[in-house]
Amino acid sequence: MTRKPQIDRQREHQANERTFLAWLRTSIALIGFGLAIARFNLFLHQLQAAVTQQQVPSNPLFNSENLGVSLVVFGIVVIALAAWRYNQVFWQIERADYRPNRLMVWLVTGVVMILGIFSIPLALLRNKMPTPSSTPTKQHRF
Repeated sequence: MTRKPQIDRQREHQANERTFLAWLRTSIALIGFGLAIARFNLFLHQLQAAVTQQQVPSNPLFNSENLGVSLVVFGIVVIALAAWRYNQVFWQIERADYRPNRLMVWLVTGVVMILGIFSIPLALLRNKMPTPSSTPTKQHRF
């Protein structure tokens, strides 16, 4: 009967690894979204400047580029937290004293919700930028 505890321990370690990989995928998604938001902001500014022939005003603190960079940084932090938690659970399994901890779940949930809330005004502000028909353009004479 010594075989059953060994199999259970292996399953626990495999579950721990799957959980770590899920956190890793989440962090990669956060980094990817952050890069996409930051680059898409640059594209929108260039497009708006090309259409209106004017420099596009931007808030120096509250803009899509800063939100994108925040997501990238948070994704990197999630990777570090996931590795720390994986190691912590690994040793708890080895000592047979595993204690679940929901702090990381609540932390990541809260930060993603806050960053998501910050993205709402940025999405709405895009609709209030001047369009080519509402801005005076220079007419060239040939």
